[in-house]
Amino acid sequence: MYKLYYKVAGHVFSLNIGTEDHLDQLKQYEPFLTEATDETVFHLEIVDHLPMSVFHEELRQEDEGQTIVAGHLSSGEPYFEFWLGTRLCSTLLSTTDYKTGKILVKENWTFGVNNAIMVMYAMATSKSRTALFHSSVVSYKDRAYMFLGHSGTGKSTHSSLWLKYIEGTELLNDDNPVVRILDNNEVWVYGSPWSGKTPCYRNVSYPVGAIVKLSQAPYNQIERLKGVKAYAAVMPSISGKRWDKDLAEGLHETENLLVQFVPIWHLDCLPDEGAALLCRKNCADES
Repeated sequence: MYKLYYKVAGHVFSLNIGTEDHLDQLKQYEPFLTEATDETVFHLEIVDHLPMSVFHEELRQEDEGQTIVAGHLSSGEPYFEFWLGTRLCSTLLSTTDYKTGKILVKENWTFGVNNAIMVMYAMATSKSRTALFHSSVVSYKDRAYMFLGHSGTGKSTHSSLWLKYIEGTELLNDDNPVVRILDNNEVWVYGSPWSGKTPCYRNVSYPVGAIVKLSQAPYNQIERLKGVKAYAAVMPSISGKRWDKDLAEGLHETENLLVQFVPIWHLDCLPDEGAALLCRKNCADES
């Protein structure tokens, strides 16, 4: 039995991979390794079979050839399938409190395990003022700036424009950073082991300077959002099981606090230097 402990955004979780055979496929997690502890938000075990009953599908989400199917078994436990194209790569069976889960990998070990861990993390921390975001994030002058938008909107492109044209910018994460609201209501964003197609697995964190929703346009224009508009801009980028009342209430609390304590902007933009400079001027230089 080989058990590993990781800390992401201050939350510790454990993973039992049975043997060391797959350690090379967990390289992206190495910056987040931590000491063993009994205080974990969840534990996952990779197994060679799962107990099954009838599966009731609740939601199917597709994005760039990847599909997550969420539901539950007749016995009540949450159950997830992770597909790459037409291939079922892994399944996840969790306890109803998301404290313990089991992963059955069928193929593409790294993809299957990675997605299962991400789902467990999002669910297990959703009532802890923590949110797993779909976002690209840069740091600049000791603060972080998060770029949101639908797939293909240009989140990574906008980060790359900051890196190219704004001296002192660094990439924090390019797909799945974690935002956590501390007890004093400071909002911080953390690097994670999940960064999409860009290998950026940095165990660093910064206070959030601004969150920017991007839209493609034939011009560059920026607007500060407040109230319902700010909430609506942030909500779609946060991972969670919103049809589960308890989890949804936790996400709602986090989203409300984000809107209160972080400037939210909407940037209509071209993929050019002017967009990055306009964004910096409003979100960073004048904040």
